Amino acid sequence: MQFTAAEIAMLVKGNVEGDAGASVNSFGKIEEATKGQLSFLANPKYEDYLYTTSASIIIINSNLELRQPVGSTLVRVKDAYSAFAILLQKYQEIEREQLSGIQEPSYISKSAKLGEHVFVAAFAYISDNAVIGNNVKLYPGVFIGNDVVIGDNTILHPGVKIYHDCIVGKNVTIHAGSVVGGDGFGFAPQTDGSFKKVPQIGNVIIEDFVEIGSNAAIDRATIGSTLIKSGAKLDNLIQVAHNVEVGTNTVIAAQAGVSGSTKIGNNVMIGGQAGIVGHIQIADGSRINAQSGVSKSIKSPNTTVTGTPAFDYASALRSQALARNLPEVEKRISQLEELVKQLMAEKVPVE
Repeated sequence: MQFTAAEIAMLVKGNVEGDAGASVNSFGKIEEATKGQLSFLANPKYEDYLYTTSASIIIINSNLELRQPVGSTLVRVKDAYSAFAILLQKYQEIEREQLSGIQEPSYISKSAKLGEHVFVAAFAYISDNAVIGNNVKLYPGVFIGNDVVIGDNTILHPGVKIYHDCIVGKNVTIHAGSVVGGDGFGFAPQTDGSFKKVPQIGNVIIEDFVEIGSNAAIDRATIGSTLIKSGAKLDNLIQVAHNVEVGTNTVIAAQAGVSGSTKIGNNVMIGGQAGIVGHIQIADGSRINAQSGVSKSIKSPNTTVTGTPAFDYASALRSQALARNLPEVEKRISQLEELVKQLMAEKVPVE
């Protein structure tokens, strides 16, 4: 696969400086790229490599002023990082388009319905009444349960399991080892100290353009649906419990956990290893710092919290600053106590 600078500029709406016919067939980091590779410069810390790299074509920001001549062909764009992401996505799409057909051994129920240009890898399993959309890619070891619906252009990487009745939208990517629709953690305590399982008869609905990392667990609802709304991005090793709702374009970093029936708003950012208790609300635009423990609802939009238990970010910073000064404060208090004792001993009036 080969692209010229002119073709790249057309794809990313950029302007070429240098040889418009220069071509590339792979990608490389600007500090390591060789002839025939495409690279980009978005972080000013790497600007020195712009003048030494062997990359044939480099995407740069339109407002970057060169300090010296550059040997590579340049494509100037408004946002180099976003433009490079577009090209990587295009490259990935072309590679995936080459995958189609059904490999053996695999199992496809006679009652399942498959769309056009579907790829079913060896050892995939598609159960009764499943509906698979157009251009779907199912990699080795994928399991699709009864009555599951998979939307067009969705990609399920090796070992993904979609339990019965779940719905996965269009243009969704789920990475290796993730499980969608496993039972929620529902057990009723009994008088004898044991726990009785509460049947989980709901499902999981994942809307369009969602991406879920590796080894994530999205539990099915007890009743109704666990809902991941459009554009949400979930990192690796995330637990989303039964009946949780994750809002549109919300992002959750690795190892975070959300307890049952919590409703997370739109455009929320949740840091790694954060923990959120059940049955609370997280307002739109909230920011939850890494390792925060959220134990009550965040009601005001665009609030930032940190710590365990999590509270207002600015207040938390002031508390941390005071905590660092505690040894000095203790010393001053001890000095004041000694002074008071001396004054009392001398019977000097204290004003």
